[in-house]
Amino acid sequence: MTSADPGRVVAPDLRGFGRSDRPIDVTAYKLRNAVADVTGLLDALGIEQAHVVGHDWGAAVAWLTAIVCPDRVSKLVVLSVPHPLTPTTTRQQEMAWYTLFFQFAGVAEETIRYDDWAWMGTFGRGDGDPSQSIADLARPGALTSALNWYRANLAPRPPGPPPSLPPVAAPTLAIWSDGDHYLDGERMRQSAAYVDGPWRYEQINGASHWIPLDAPDRLNELLLDWLRDLGGLRD
Repeated sequence: MTSADPGRVVAPDLRGFGRSDRPIDVTAYKLRNAVADVTGLLDALGIEQAHVVGHDWGAAVAWLTAIVCPDRVSKLVVLSVPHPLTPTTTRQQEMAWYTLFFQFAGVAEETIRYDDWAWMGTFGRGDGDPSQSIADLARPGALTSALNWYRANLAPRPPGPPPSLPPVAAPTLAIWSDGDHYLDGERMRQSAAYVDGPWRYEQINGASHWIPLDAPDRLNELLLDWLRDLGGLRD
């Protein structure tokens, strides 16, 4: 997040990650609580409105913050994760198999940790070095906290109509990478239908899901262009 002060950047750890607290209750990881964390942090820092940038679960939090707290978000940047109301695709259902596996509390943890975290290497498909992720997840309670995000927000539910959400008013930059094994880029492009503000879509070729690690220079170029000015027209 960046405030109206162009020299001020805030990079918080979401619940359960980094140095943030790791609540035991699964419901503590619901997105609505993460949005409250964002607005609470802005209040504590005296920031009335900010540019909000998020990747992966951070992008899901960023989308929802812009939807339910539009007065707090001046510009929005979302990496990899589409708008929450974007219809799923067959390809996305195939890509997201692991979100069902993560629902099995205890079993998922033991499988991931087994044989010196061998599952992480297989799941990562050779994208980057998993050693840092393993070091982070090996801390007490960290793995379960990370999986609780999926358990709180992506647990299977009976079919029904989607919730009614207002469109995003903030100027929105959406970024997806063509090497993403977990998220379908078509859904990111379709997210334009849920944004009333100026919209821009960018695809970074040759990068995996981990855009900040694989393409930091291109990502920073896009961020600076968008956040300094409007950065493009709807396409």
